[in-house]
Amino acid sequence: MNFRRGRAREEPEINLIPLIDILIVVLIFLFLTTTYSRFSELQINLPQATADPADERPQVLSVAVDASGKYSVNGTPTVYGSAENFAQRLRDAAKGTKEPVIAISADAATTHQSVINVMESARLAGYNHISFTTQTRR
Repeated sequence: MNFRRGRAREEPEINLIPLIDILIVVLIFLFLTTTYSRFSELQINLPQATADPADERPQVLSVAVDASGKYSVNGTPTVYGSAENFAQRLRDAAKGTKEPVIAISADAATTHQSVINVMESARLAGYNHISFTTQTRR
């Protein structure tokens, strides 16, 4: 009992209207969220330096502090004692240089007080330029 003999079989068709609607929404979304690069350039005339480079490099006093609190100035072991005594040792190591740079190399495990002692001694000696040495991690 086949009742569909007289009808021809219908081919399925793809409805393109919903597909076009989705593509239009996606295009609108892309247009609204796209950032456009604008090339802007500032015209800057930089000043030129006319000064001669410095003839003298400042003298560097290397002060090392190890983890146990021992001090050395320019590689020479030095006993701290007091801030005034250590300031005199810094003056002796500077050998009359007006403004040496104090480079403090402190061990990572040393106490903060040991570094503060060096800074206080440098202040008492009249040396204001202090730097710290570091190493990079590998």
